[in-house]
Amino acid sequence: MKFTNLNLTVSFILASCFFSQAGYTQETAKTTFKLTQEATKLRQQGATGLKTFLKSHISDLTSPPSPEVKTALDQLCQQRDCYASKLYWYTDLEKAKAAAKTSRKPILSLRLLGRLDTDLSCANSRFFRVALYPNSEISQFLKDKFILHWQTVRPVPKVTIDFGDGRKLERTITGNSIHYILDSSGRPIDAIPGLYGPKAFFNQLKQTTAIATKLNKSSGSEYEILLQQYHLRQLDKIQNQWRADLSKLGIQSPPQLVERRNNLTSPPSAVLAGSLAVSKSVVERPIINSIQPETSNQTPNSLEIIDQATWNKLAQLYQADAKLDANSIALIQAKKLPNTTDRNNLSKVIRNFETVMALDTVRNEYILHRQIHQWFLEENETSNVNQLNEKVYAELFLTPSSDPWLGLANNDTYNAIDNGGIVENPVSRGR
Repeated sequence: MKFTNLNLTVSFILASCFFSQAGYTQETAKTTFKLTQEATKLRQQGATGLKTFLKSHISDLTSPPSPEVKTALDQLCQQRDCYASKLYWYTDLEKAKAAAKTSRKPILSLRLLGRLDTDLSCANSRFFRVALYPNSEISQFLKDKFILHWQTVRPVPKVTIDFGDGRKLERTITGNSIHYILDSSGRPIDAIPGLYGPKAFFNQLKQTTAIATKLNKSSGSEYEILLQQYHLRQLDKIQNQWRADLSKLGIQSPPQLVERRNNLTSPPSAVLAGSLAVSKSVVERPIINSIQPETSNQTPNSLEIIDQATWNKLAQLYQADAKLDANSIALIQAKKLPNTTDRNNLSKVIRNFETVMALDTVRNEYILHRQIHQWFLEENETSNVNQLNEKVYAELFLTPSSDPWLGLANNDTYNAIDNGGIVENPVSRGR
C-alpha cells in the first residue's frame, strides 16, 4: 500500500511539472506574440513609437531584459541590443530623408556587412553596438541631433569551426563599416571610417553637426563653398595634429600624410584588407591566416607610413579617447564572455579592447579620414552616397564590390580540395 501511494505521488509530481512547463511555454509564446505585434505597430511611428514602448515597459527594462522584451525591442529599433542604446534606426533611406527634412536634422547613415539587428554582423558594427551606441553621452547626442539609418553593403562572410564533439566556434571575417553624415537630401557631408574610441567618435559627431547646421541654411554656390572650406580646415587640422603628435614622440621630421592610390591590378587579399582595422583583425586574423596563408609575393601594405611601434606610441596619446563608459561595460558583462570567470579577467579584456580601439582611432583619422577629406576637396565622387561608398570600399577598405570573394579566394595557393573548396551560387553564376 505504501509503495502504491508513493507511485501515485511521484506520478502526480511529474504530471504537475509537465503541465506547469507546458503552461509556462504557452504563456511565453503568448507574451512573445503580443510584444511582437506591439513592436511592429510602434515601428511605423518612428522614434515616437520607441519612446512609447520604453515608457510602457519601463519596469521590464532590466539589464539585460527578458528575452521576449529584448527581441521585441531589437525588432522595433532594428538594432541588436537596443535595450542598451535605445536608438531608433531607419532601414529605408527615403524614409530617413523624409524624417530629416521634417526635423531639420542631418542623417547618420551606417554602411556595414551583414545586418545591424543580428548578432553576427561584421566585427566593427558589433563593436559600434558595444562601445559607441550604448555610451550615455553618444546615445543622447544621436537621439537629439541625428536621424539614424543603416544599410547592408553585402552579406557578411561567416565561418563555423566544428570540433566534432558538439563544440563549435562561430566568427565573421573580413569587411569594414563606415558612418556617413548626410544632409536631409541624402548628400554626403562627411564620413567617419571604421572604429573610433567613444570620446573621439563623439568629437567627430559634434564637428559634423556644426557644419551640417550651417549647410542646412545655405544652398547653391554658398553651400559648395562652405563644404569645401570645412574639408580644407579638417585636412589642415589633421596635418598639424600629425606633426604635433609625432613631435611629442621626439620625431621632429615626420613623414608626410600623402594621398593613397590603389594601384592594385588584382583584388586585394583578405589579409591586406583585414590589416586596416586593428580591433577586428585581432579577432579575425587567426582564421584568415589559416584560410589564406601568406605568400612570398604578398602585396605590401602602403598604409604603413610609420612602423608599428610608432603607431602604438601614437595610440597611447589617445588612450583616454577610447575609454568605455559604465553602460558599455555593463553590456559586455551581460554578453557573458567565455573563459572569463572573475572581475580581473574582464578588466583585462576591457583594457585590451580599449588599447586596440585607440590604435584604430589614430590610424583611421590620420590615414582613412584624411583621404576622405581630400576626395571632398577634389569633388571626387562625393556628391552621391552610393558612389562614394563604392569608392570607399574599393580604395580605402580594399574590399571592392567587383570581388565577390572579398580577397579570400587565393588562386596562388594550393589547398588540395576540389575546386579549391569554392561552392558557387547557381543563381549568381547564371547571371
